[in-house]
Amino acid sequence: MKRILITGASSGIGKALALEASRNGYHVIACGRSMDKLESLKDEAVGPPIQALCFDVTDTSACHQALSDCSVDIAVLNAGTCEYVDIDDWQPALFERVFNANFFGVVNCLQPLLKNLKSGSQIAIVDSLARLLPFTRSQAYGASKAAVHYLTKSLEVDLAGKGITVQSVSPGFVETPLTDKNDFDMPMKISSQKAAEALLKGLEKGHRQIYFPLVFSLLIRLMGKLPDSIRVALCKRMKM
Repeated sequence: MKRILITGASSGIGKALALEASRNGYHVIACGRSMDKLESLKDEAVGPPIQALCFDVTDTSACHQALSDCSVDIAVLNAGTCEYVDIDDWQPALFERVFNANFFGVVNCLQPLLKNLKSGSQIAIVDSLARLLPFTRSQAYGASKAAVHYLTKSLEVDLAGKGITVQSVSPGFVETPLTDKNDFDMPMKISSQKAAEALLKGLEKGHRQIYFPLVFSLLIRLMGKLPDSIRVALCKRMKM
């Protein structure tokens, strides 16, 4: 039975992936900040029992304590947050919060996990399609996810010789507690369940890059290849 570790498993994509993986026979190690939510997740599982690990990914020592003895076949580093920038009220603390969760949360988890990964192991790191375009108010979120993507690709280079597969995961709009707070249209938004199914399929097929929803991701990726001036002009129009 394969062991899969998932951070940010108490809600959204992480929770749906934990349940989907359990349903498909994986031994799931679900990580999150709320033990109450993790216990609720365990009660919902219909496959092998889910193991819960409660810690905050922004706490380096907590990550080390929780994960230093953790041996898994697949690690999905999914925990993250989103805050939008008010250009007239620029707050460095907002950027620090977003980067601590989205970027340093990944870095903190990797430190103990990398020591226990072996040839054949997989690391999947969740960024976002938002990294491809300069969307309005997304300076903190988009920058953090662009940093996460670069980290992932660089890891892919350095871990190839150890036989460890590194996969990037770039979602579009998915129905989660985070996106429920958005006050703008979210085209082609899919459910967390659909996202989990696409993510697990990509993990099992060993795809280097996992995108979903399919059509939306194709459109954003095509737009991301346009000249910079056109990409900026498009995002200016979206802002109106």
